[in-house]
This record gives sequence, structure tokens and C-alpha cells, in this order.
Amino acid sequence: MPYINIQVIQGITREQKQQLVQEITDSLVRILGKKPEHTHIVIQEIAEENWGFAGCLTDDWKKQQLNKQ
Repeated sequence: MPYINIQVIQGITREQKQQLVQEITDSLVRILGKKPEHTHIVIQEIAEENWGFAGCLTDDWKKQQLNKQ
């Protein structure tokens, strides 16, 4: 039973989520021979203020990038 956890910044559309679920499921079927009904995919949307990289929270990093322009 594959379990896939996808974490993304908030703001993706329902259509994008559906495409992710379908394409990842298709890949698991094609590559690993897994049954779609045994595949579980969770999409977690994380607020930019709760995601950090390069030593900054994402919302602060985006502000810094805008100030550089």
C-alpha cells in the first residue's frame, strides 16, 4: 500500500491537485505495478509563513525578492 505525502505552498487549484493525484497514481501503477485502489495520496497545503528556506520564511523571502527588483 503506497502512501504518498505531498506538501506544497497554499494556493494550488483543485484541478492541479487532481492532476497530481492522477499522475502519481499512474506512475506507481506503471513503475511499481501497484493497484490504484491501494494507493493513498495526501496533499498538505502549507501557509507561506509556515514554510522556510534559505534562512527565511517563504513570505519574507518573497518580500525580499520584490524589494530587489
